[in-house]
Amino acid sequence: MTIPIVPKLLRSHLSDLAERDARIDGRGRWEGRELEVQHSILPRAEGSARVRMGDTIVLAGVKFQIMTPYPDRPNQGGLMCSAEVRPVAGRNWESGPPSPESIELGRVVDRGIRESGCIDVDSLCIIPGEKAWQVILDLFAISDDGNLFDAFALAGITALRNATVPAERFEVGEDYQLSVSKTPIMCSYHRVGGRFVFDATAREELGGDERIHITLGDDNNVHSLQKGLKGIFSADEFTEIMDNAIERTEKLRKIVDEL
Repeated sequence: MTIPIVPKLLRSHLSDLAERDARIDGRGRWEGRELEVQHSILPRAEGSARVRMGDTIVLAGVKFQIMTPYPDRPNQGGLMCSAEVRPVAGRNWESGPPSPESIELGRVVDRGIRESGCIDVDSLCIIPGEKAWQVILDLFAISDDGNLFDAFALAGITALRNATVPAERFEVGEDYQLSVSKTPIMCSYHRVGGRFVFDATAREELGGDERIHITLGDDNNVHSLQKGLKGIFSADEFTEIMDNAIERTEKLRKIVDEL
């Protein structure tokens, strides 16, 4: 397949920058963009958050509904996560049914939160075998300038940590705050110019190669590990990435916990 002329020139430029240990926007390899995190910004959601990473802006909203527990899990509620990226977020996105890329975004974020066990699904049971809460986490991109994975994951856990279960509205008791016992944080790395960088921009993603997404818990346990696109990485590269992820997630977790 012929490589389009613009990405080909972009890849060449990114390689030149990498040789000088530089990036398009002047950041270092492991340096993130300016970050803003807000919660409780959507009045009609039971929990919400807004995250801005550079020019990437996303929203997260939490809603609840009552479900019938699955027959093999009569004492458990559920968690459902979905991501939506419309053309308003960037010209590379199209309208219509969810794209494979947006489906992947939702699934990767869902996996990191679900596998952390931060939400005790047993506590969501109302009447065993009859009623349980289903937590619905909706993610929406306002502006995509790269690294939607981390932005969505950060907005998602922030919204969940500030969510209220609307028991009064459903006439099953009094409202209470959703119990979230941990703060799983995702960090994503992209191979750009032959070396991995943290928090890639849209141009770095366009001219880059494989990527890796790591979700770590409070105790640095790995809750999810996802590799995307074609390519490989060495043991030394993975060690370097993991060391940075441990340091970075600790800082991001502190921001979320202090909100």
